[in-house]
This record gives sequence, structure tokens and C-alpha cells, in this order.
Amino acid sequence: MAMEPTDAEFPEHADDNLRIWNANARWWDDRIGDGNNFQNHLIEPATERLLAVAPGERILDVACGAGRFTRRMAGLGARVVAFDACEAFIARARERTPSDAAIEYHVIDAARPGALASIGSIRVDKAVCTMAIMDMPEIGPLFSGLASLLPAGGSFVFSILHPCFCSITTQRFAETGDAETGRLVARSGVKVSAYLSPLAGKTEGIVGQPEPQWCFHRPLSLLCHFGFEAGFVVDGLEEPRLPVEGTGGGLGWSDMPDIPPILVVRMRRVGGS
Repeated sequence: MAMEPTDAEFPEHADDNLRIWNANARWWDDRIGDGNNFQNHLIEPATERLLAVAPGERILDVACGAGRFTRRMAGLGARVVAFDACEAFIARARERTPSDAAIEYHVIDAARPGALASIGSIRVDKAVCTMAIMDMPEIGPLFSGLASLLPAGGSFVFSILHPCFCSITTQRFAETGDAETGRLVARSGVKVSAYLSPLAGKTEGIVGQPEPQWCFHRPLSLLCHFGFEAGFVVDGLEEPRLPVEGTGGGLGWSDMPDIPPILVVRMRRVGGS
């Protein structure tokens, strides 16, 4: 039986999801607020290439967290309207942001129907969402809201854990085996199961965080469906990988450089004004 878009929405977890992010926000920012390998090598370079920020553009930063990428875009000359559902993240973002930065922050939950309408009459040139869609219990309202804010031709760039290779439905493995030479060779990879079935489950984004967080797995077909229904088309996609550092045979992503843990997508709004 084919999965329906409603199968990929999980409103029953919305309240608990927001509670957990408020509990984890400052702890998270204390550990990765200044960047890590995923941000420095995978997420931000690919996002910047697809977003192509130009000075003077007004960009909407969806689920901005503590504002790391928000400030990065402002540093490139953009005027940024940034929001997150988590008040603790927005408080930390304001603490980290210089008072003269071309940034305005809001507390808005993009997963709530009609939430983006609270931004008012602001029109933006582009929108971005960095590593948050898999954390949202509902994504239909986000895409429909963006369709009303972006002009025809306006782009929406988002990064997520790659749903094929890095989600709550996959497992990493390391093993040794005989090569053709007869010598043992270490190799690493992922085991994929239940890919086509949307699923909500808890996990640790960072080992040791105060509370496990909700993660919402959606296959690519359903993930893109919400954008297509809102009038977007995909016109850019990257699957970045970490630099090779180890010798293989471990469980780190640098041990399996041919398997991308991150997917970065550009969707462009078609039609309308």
C-alpha cells in the first residue's frame, strides 16, 4: 500500500517535541554553537552554494536555532528574518548577535498551520532551513506558508539528515572481510530498513544531551511531495561528504566517504507573482 502524505505528519508529538527542544537548546549551543565538522564541511558550504546569497537580499531563516547560519548570511550582506519555535534558542541567538546586525528574530513554530502568516506583509527573496525539517512533526504548513511569502522564482534551500543513509531507520556497521588478495580488509557501511515507511522516534543528536529528541523520518518521495503540492520544483541538490581522515573500518562518517550523511536541496517556487 502506498504511503499518503498524512502518514508523514505527526502532530501528536508537537507539544513534547517543543518541550524537549527548550530543555536541550542551551546545552546544544554550548557544544556546537561555534561549529563542528558537519557544519564546517558538509552543511554550510553546500547550503551557501545553492542559496547564493547576494548583498541586500532579504532571506527568511526557518528554525534558525541559536542563529549560527543566520549570522553567517548577514555577514554576506543579507537582511535576515529568522525564527524558531524554541524560545530558549531565540534567547541564545539574541545573546550571540551584535546589536547592529541586519537580523530580526521571532518565536514562530513553522509546523503550526498558518504560523508564517504572523510574519505579516514581509516579502522575502529566498528562504533557508538548516538541519531542522527532520525535527518538525509537521512540514506541510511550512511549505504552504513559504509559497505565500516567496516570489515566483524564489528559492528555498534546506538541509537534512539524508533519509536514505542517516536516519532513525538506519544502522552503521564496521566489519572485516577477505579481499581478493586473501588479506583481511576493514570496511564500513550502513544497513537500511523500513525506508519507505514514515516514522517518528527518539534519538540523541549529540551523545549525552539532557533529553533524547524526536526525529521524523520521511522518504524522499513524501518529503518532496509537500514542496510539489505547494508549487515548488527541485532545481538543485547536493550530497556532501566528510574529508577522508581514517583508514576505514570505523563507525565515523569519515570512514565511509562514499555514503553521504547529509542531503541539501534547493526548491524553487514556480508560477504566481
